[in-house]
Amino acid sequence: MERKPFDPARTAERIVEWIRDWFEVNGKGCNAVIGISGGKDSSVTAALCAKALGPERVIGVMMPNGAQPDINYSEMLIEHLGIRPFTVNIKEAFGALSDEVTSALKAGGAGELSRQTVINMAPRLRMTALYAVSQSMNGRVANTCNLSEDWVGYSTRWGDSVGDFSPLSQLTVHEVIEIGRALGLPDHIVDKAPSDGLTGLTDEDNLGFTYETLDRYIRTGVCIPEEKREAIDRKHRQNLFKLSMMPYFPYDPEMN
Repeated sequence: MERKPFDPARTAERIVEWIRDWFEVNGKGCNAVIGISGGKDSSVTAALCAKALGPERVIGVMMPNGAQPDINYSEMLIEHLGIRPFTVNIKEAFGALSDEVTSALKAGGAGELSRQTVINMAPRLRMTALYAVSQSMNGRVANTCNLSEDWVGYSTRWGDSVGDFSPLSQLTVHEVIEIGRALGLPDHIVDKAPSDGLTGLTDEDNLGFTYETLDRYIRTGVCIPEEKREAIDRKHRQNLFKLSMMPYFPYDPEMN
């Protein structure tokens, strides 16, 4: 059966309706709290929430780790949407935690923090900050991950991979971009090269393949170039655990 063409305007309308319905049941009158990075995912999520709830019920939290060279993208997005801005700089918390864990590792003879630990610590601290703002401001935290990132595990477990509701998790990168255009977001935000803001590399540099290749593979099963199929499948298998809660022992008291 031939797939229907993607309709970004209609999909945006459906997501807006879904957000309204979700808040009616899970947080009537509450605010949507979103970590604003200046990239398309957080920008589209914020725009959808502003349309669903009104900008006065959307809180955009900027969380630089010290100085953030591209924070102007976040500021422009917040001004464009008219949502409520907060800034929580995680630099001191990041430095203090890094120092404490490093000291503990050295005392135990384990050496230094691993590079991956350093990369993942910032998203986990940011999620802590988001929930601190949310709980203090009668909020619900929006997850901003998209299907493409989740497919290959391009997120930090218990960091940017979590939240209370997730408007974009079933949409690919290119579908999110189309929705951003349909919502009238500025081109410089929608077209901004995706980056984790941590490694100095773009997402595609880190992954080793383009989102165009990944998105086509997800939606059609066709991988071009074919030699990227194995890498995509491997990342998908290795990172499926990020999409589920932790495994638990299936205790049954009747089996004692």
